Amino acid sequence: KLAWLLDHVEGARENAENGEALFGTIDSWLVHKLSGGASHITDTTNASRTMLMNLRTLDYDEDMLALLNIPKACLPEIRSSSEVYGRTSGVGFLPDGIPIAGIAGDQQAALFGQACFEKGEAKCTYGTGCFLLLNTGDEIVFSKHGLLTTVAATVGGETSYALEGAAFVAGAAVQWLRDGLEWIDSASEIEHHANKVSDTGDVVFVPSLAGLGAPHWRPKARGLLAGFSRDTTKAHVCRAVLEGIALQNRDILEAMKKDAGALAHLKVDGGASANGLLMQMQSDFLNVKCIRPEVIETTGLGAAALAGLAVGIFDTKEDLRKVWKENATFAPTMPVAMRDKTLEKWARALSKA
Repeated sequence: KLAWLLDHVEGARENAENGEALFGTIDSWLVHKLSGGASHITDTTNASRTMLMNLRTLDYDEDMLALLNIPKACLPEIRSSSEVYGRTSGVGFLPDGIPIAGIAGDQQAALFGQACFEKGEAKCTYGTGCFLLLNTGDEIVFSKHGLLTTVAATVGGETSYALEGAAFVAGAAVQWLRDGLEWIDSASEIEHHANKVSDTGDVVFVPSLAGLGAPHWRPKARGLLAGFSRDTTKAHVCRAVLEGIALQNRDILEAMKKDAGALAHLKVDGGASANGLLMQMQSDFLNVKCIRPEVIETTGLGAAALAGLAVGIFDTKEDLRKVWKENATFAPTMPVAMRDKTLEKWARALSKA
């Protein structure tokens, strides 16, 4: 996008080369505005998603800049995820002098908010889509199974990395049932209907309504709802939609296991994590415990925690572990034969989608 702008907008390249036109992701823009134009920065987590930063050096990669013909002068300085970057100035709705102190990408902030500080700890955020991140510590793991490699956070001079897998449709599938098909009146209603039956009655749903993300990467795939009989009810379809969300996450977690080893448990957050049936399904299909915290909006919590470390509200990451509180744990209860049968149906439906 930046390369296109520089090539097609009159005067853009000249201004960018002079440092008069600046480029950054939303964090850079916010800090620039909050600091009265004093700071043009980003952090390692956001910079790692621009395709311009070298994961090893944590600086812009000269080869990538040359390949895309992007002048370094327009790019924000890359800083850590937790430090005082500047102070508010001339904002109007805020007093001057408030420290601006924490930056992280959406999913990295959620990983931090879940206190997944150690290698092997993982979280899944259930929003419009699903985002699974596995902390790989100081090791940069380049996936051989369709996952992305990213910076998890840079704090106190130490950088941790993560593997990420994204499923494009999760909560959006429930929204589709509500707004597209008009089968339910509210998102929370799906759990009520799904609990009316003990299984899906052989109905299977592949939630590829916007293509398939990790680890398949098939953007032209489309949603599939199959296995109907005369006995099929709305309850079976509702249950199948929840199963489909959980099963696509299993595909991502299986890829993570191949790349980086097995998980002890998975921490869960985001709006749909409030759905107890979905979380139980997730635990059953993964065959690991799923742990839900009291605060499920962990992206905001993680950003606040990074800022709190920078300004001394917290002294160490261990202090943050004490802030994190468990709400519920879901342990696998599904018989192996039932899980195997469901996985077999899922594999068949996935191949058709």
